[in-house]
Amino acid sequence: MIVRKMSFIATLIVFPLAFAVAAQDRQPNVVMIVVDDMRYDEFGAGGHQYLRTPSIDGLAEEGVLFTNAYHVSPLCSPNRASLLTGQYPSRHGITDNSSRSRASHNLDLLAVQLQTAGYRTAHVGKWHMGNDPTPRPGYDYWVSFAGQGRTVDPELFEAGRIRRVDGYITDILTDRAITFIEQPHDRPFFLYLGHKAVHPDLTQLDDGTVDLSRGSRFIPASRHRGKYAGRTLERAPSFGLPDTQATGKPVLKRALETKASAAVRETFGAILDEGTSDETVQRRAEMMLAIDESTGRIVRSLEANGLLDNTFILFTSDNGYFFGEHGLSIERRLPYEEALKSPLLVRHSKLAEKAAQIDGLVLSIDIAPTILDIAGVGIPETVQGRSMVPLLNGETDEIRDSAYMEYYSHENPMPWTVDLDYRVVRKGKYKYIYWLRFPDAAELYDLNADPHELNNLIGDPDLAATVDGLHRAMQKHVIDAFGL
Repeated sequence: MIVRKMSFIATLIVFPLAFAVAAQDRQPNVVMIVVDDMRYDEFGAGGHQYLRTPSIDGLAEEGVLFTNAYHVSPLCSPNRASLLTGQYPSRHGITDNSSRSRASHNLDLLAVQLQTAGYRTAHVGKWHMGNDPTPRPGYDYWVSFAGQGRTVDPELFEAGRIRRVDGYITDILTDRAITFIEQPHDRPFFLYLGHKAVHPDLTQLDDGTVDLSRGSRFIPASRHRGKYAGRTLERAPSFGLPDTQATGKPVLKRALETKASAAVRETFGAILDEGTSDETVQRRAEMMLAIDESTGRIVRSLEANGLLDNTFILFTSDNGYFFGEHGLSIERRLPYEEALKSPLLVRHSKLAEKAAQIDGLVLSIDIAPTILDIAGVGIPETVQGRSMVPLLNGETDEIRDSAYMEYYSHENPMPWTVDLDYRVVRKGKYKYIYWLRFPDAAELYDLNADPHELNNLIGDPDLAATVDGLHRAMQKHVIDAFGL
């Protein structure tokens, strides 16, 4: 590997100008960055109260910030599969975080389409659709790790074997990503960088299961530890769960009662409250500093190699996270904005205006068809998302009039969410939540008037027709999501 890298560098020294010119004349390169568990507001330009992320903010300043982007399912494995296939979980089948290693080898992956069309493809980082870290179809270059991996001194699968690599995982993955970028490319490339941050480390037992009772750890890089010590977060009006709020959310109330039970607290211990603390928010912010540095390094590498102007950069996450809103902590599954809403930034000088803001509804399933579209690759019929290119180039203000999201509950690892399967429709200012096992406990919010989802309007007789229309839209979306 080291010898190959040195030969690439030598080639760049001899032919830098020819390499740069050739790179600009072909289809655009694509760099897709996915952060784990990052909230839509967990960066400077997204509205974080003290976190400073100049490199991520630079993507917004040089490109586009989406204000109404949503995850089709706010959970790692299902939404990662949706990001890479353009399909709903109902269709691709990765419906929860159970180990689905074999199934994930058979997905209709974006990388396969790009590779077939002549792109050189790379996956660097977290896969987490099963614990198998070996290469999936469609990738020329592959670096990954089993399951959730480790933040410090991770074990990586690369060059056909697993080995321990000393260091901080965000830096290590960024090094691999830049090594790929700086190779001489005689064809366009697609690079997927899946960070482990800002996911906590979880204690793994010898049998591979996770022991949550031993706690979780958010681990910043050593150079960033303590950067935000003592900083406090001004909490949202939805922080905690006042009685007046609980009456409008009976399903959530029931889940929180289960979570507060003696049996659950005995099993999970102090981890149940970890997500609400200012210290947790601080440590996550400190972890994001390495993500921001990584983003800056990648942009600078692209620029130094004459690739930046012909590279489509997309930055997003796999799901959100609660900081105690609605009484929720160490949680990202439930259908409120903190979990469902997604950070989404795009930079491409040839396609999108600088410092633009797009308010139209977009979904995580729209990312794959967008990449195929800008690459000039045909979008297969199996893709259920829609290209965002018409939004980016100003042809239209919206590519859909409603957004649909779905969640399949499962037993591992949170017992309070076992039977909370739901479907969500966002249309205009309204958001409709339908609980599959509790059909009489639906929720309706006016997000313009009530962005923190405090006032459930489902019983308002003046909105009966609105609820009926949203329910009918949901039923149609369900059929479409299954591909029927």
